[in-house]
This record gives sequence, C-alpha cells and structure tokens, in this order.
Amino acid sequence: MDSSLPLLVAVLGAVLGGGLLGWSFRRASQSPALGAGIGAVAGVFGVGLFMAPLNFCTFEADRTTADNVFGVLLIAAGFLLIVLPVRWVALRLAAGQRLIGAQSTPGAFKGTVLPWLFLLPTLTVLVLFLYYPSFDTFRLSTLLARLGTPRTAFVCVNNYTRLIADTSYLNSLVLTLLISAAIVVIGLVLSLTVANFAYQPIKGAKIYRALLVWPYAISPAVAGVIFLILFNPTGGIINYFLGSLFNLKIPWLNDPAFAPWAIILASVWKSMGYNILFYLAGLQNVPNDLLEAAAIDGANALQRFVRIVVPMLSPITFFLVITNMTYAFFDTFGTIDYLTGGGPLSSTTTLMYRIYQVGIRNNDLGKASAESIILFVLVIGLTYLQFRGGERRVSYGA
Repeated sequence: MDSSLPLLVAVLGAVLGGGLLGWSFRRASQSPALGAGIGAVAGVFGVGLFMAPLNFCTFEADRTTADNVFGVLLIAAGFLLIVLPVRWVALRLAAGQRLIGAQSTPGAFKGTVLPWLFLLPTLTVLVLFLYYPSFDTFRLSTLLARLGTPRTAFVCVNNYTRLIADTSYLNSLVLTLLISAAIVVIGLVLSLTVANFAYQPIKGAKIYRALLVWPYAISPAVAGVIFLILFNPTGGIINYFLGSLFNLKIPWLNDPAFAPWAIILASVWKSMGYNILFYLAGLQNVPNDLLEAAAIDGANALQRFVRIVVPMLSPITFFLVITNMTYAFFDTFGTIDYLTGGGPLSSTTTLMYRIYQVGIRNNDLGKASAESIILFVLVIGLTYLQFRGGERRVSYGA
C-alpha cells in the first residue's frame, strides 16, 4: 500500500466535508467559512472511522478488486455517518436553535444537566450492552478467530469479501428475504382479517379477543415445539387428520419444498396476536359516520373495508410492517432451531440461523461476526427504505 494513501484520503474527506457544509451554511445564510471548517474536520474523522482501525488494509498491493471496492464503501459509509449528523447539529446551533425541541408543558426541565443525569443510567446500559458489543463485533469480524482458541490473526476484510463467492450464504440470503416477505405479508393480511371479524359486536367479545392475543406471549422456541407436534411427518396431528380424511400424508419437515412453509406458518401464528392487538385498537378509531355514509351511497361491506378501513389503518400497518420485518429476520431463530434445525438440505437456514451454525457449531467467530454485521446493515437498510417509501402512502388524517 502506498504510504501516502491515508493522507490523500484524509485530504479528500476534508475537501468533501468542507464543501458540503460550506454550501449548506451558505444556503442557510450562515458563515460558509465556519461551515467549511467544521465540515473539513468532520470529513477527516469520517473517512478514517472504519479505515484507520483497519490501517487501510483493503488497499494493500496483494488485495483483490473486491477488497478495494469494500474499502471504498467503508470510507463512504464512515464519511456519511459522521458528516451528516455533524451537518444537522452545526446548522441548528449556528441558527440558534435547540437540538431538542422546547417542552412547553408543566414539569419541563429548565437546565440541561439534570436531564442528562437522569439519562445516565440508560446511556450506560446502551454503551455497555449495545454500542460496545457492536464495535467489538466489527473488530472480531476482521480477525481469524476460533471459538475456544485465544489466539487470533488479522485478516482485514476477508471474512466479508469471501461471502461474495459463497453460494450457500447467497442461498441463505435469498431464502431469508423470501421467508421474511411471506411472514410479513401473510401475517398482516390474516391479522387484519381476523381483527375485523373479532371487532364485530358479539357476546363475549372481550374473552374472544383476549384468546386471539395470547399466542404472542409464547416464546418462539415454544411455538417451534407446538408446530413440531402439529407438523411431525410420522406422528403429527395434521398428517393424522389428512391421512384419516384424504389418505394423504405430507412430509412437512423432511421435504425442502414444505419445510419453509412450516416455519412461515409457525411464525405467522406466533406474531398474529401482536398484530391483532394493534389492529383492534386501530379499528376503534375508524369513524362510524364515514362507514354509514358509504353504506348510504351504496358501498357494500367489502368496498367499505377496502376503501375506508384499510386506508385509515395505514399508520398501524406501516408500524407493523417494520416490527414484523424485524421479527422475521431475528426472532424466528428459536422456531427454526426446534422445528427444523435449519434443514432439510439447508432449506430453512436463514441468515440468523446460519450465524449460529457458523459461529457456534463450526467455531468460526470471525466469519459469523461478519455475517451478523451484514444482517444488521441489511435490516437497517430495509427499514430505511420503508420509511422513505412507505411513509408517503400513510394517511394520518380522516
């Protein structure tokens, strides 16, 4: 690696950061020179956020094109992670605005020390159990580390770039996206349908609704055990009835074509109680006068449901899409472990379960850490896209 490369990257970060904040300050009628100075410092720290700990190893002479590209992406990511928040804070401070909106209700803090003092226990927990483990996971992902072996070796970003040619990992990625999409779509459609029927005025409705919600209190592992009893190919309840009624037995957990559907059905059943709870609360806020006016105009029950109820529940649906997507990516581990163990033929090995297999069963902590970082970035990216694209179609008014 050229010894002057870190200096050139730092200069590039200073120029880009200074130019961005200088232009932003000028548009906000603030001092462009002040913005350029702040941006230059932020740009230098940004481009070195990830690459400085790695000592710019991705640009060494023996590195592949994939390593070089990954290094450029790390530089860009670090630059954006530092410069954009600094830009937001600097513009607000330069304009004399508060970083946190003023609270006009009684009981507002008059100073700034006391609120931070009350936040200190929470911040301490976040730093110790969230932020530090996250940075340590990134450090571990750059090492050749084996579970139970104290010695490690620095391998730069090999744990990341080698995944590009790993067909089993790519298959797990596609499988995870398909299973997650099925869990979210099927779960929300069924939950809204059931919630709409459960909302109808019937005798004993409170007890009936409470029974619909209780599966959410069950852990994913217990859900896996329940569905193992149901879908067991030899002694399962479902195959027993299918055999008695139709002389049919389906290899639910032994066939790669059926095993993912067993995971999907178990996960949908597990999350339906949570979704129904929110949809029942949302249905209480749908104005009856709109439904009555639509009925007078000749709209049938299905038309009223599609044209009025569904759009008015869009804020809740938007929230549930985010939470169900997170559940589908992370919380299905227990269900998969007890129900299929990732099989058959890796047909239910999602990214989350693969991390367990690679890190614990195969003792490859470095590669498992890299895969966990990629999964985290993937979920963050999908969540960001949901907020950017989905929130525009959410209606918060009547």
